[in-house]
Amino acid sequence: MTRAFSGRDSEELTLDRLAREELEADDVRIHPDTLEHQAAVAEQHDNPQLAANFRRAAELALMSEADVLALYEALRPHRATAEELEALATRLEGVPAPLCAALVREAGDVYARRGLLR
Repeated sequence: MTRAFSGRDSEELTLDRLAREELEADDVRIHPDTLEHQAAVAEQHDNPQLAANFRRAAELALMSEADVLALYEALRPHRATAEELEALATRLEGVPAPLCAALVREAGDVYARRGLLR
């Protein structure tokens, strides 16, 4: 069930292979299916908040590192306007990353109430 983003089974990811430089970056990147499985386990153990976090992470796992870093930067207090956060949420819906888009919109609402927008 557990596999890397590259498709390799987790049992193939060994320190020996790493030392021999036989692994690529996507071999150590988590696969969205693994995160979805973790979300299901969290739900089975009555932890819906953790399940939601894993599902958002599954969406993020499909994005480039640059896009993920830009998302995190935009969500820092005083880094984005309401319009910029809405534009980011719209882009996330198109990825598609609807759960992340909803989180960005929620953050925008909270930031507006608390004076945390740029």
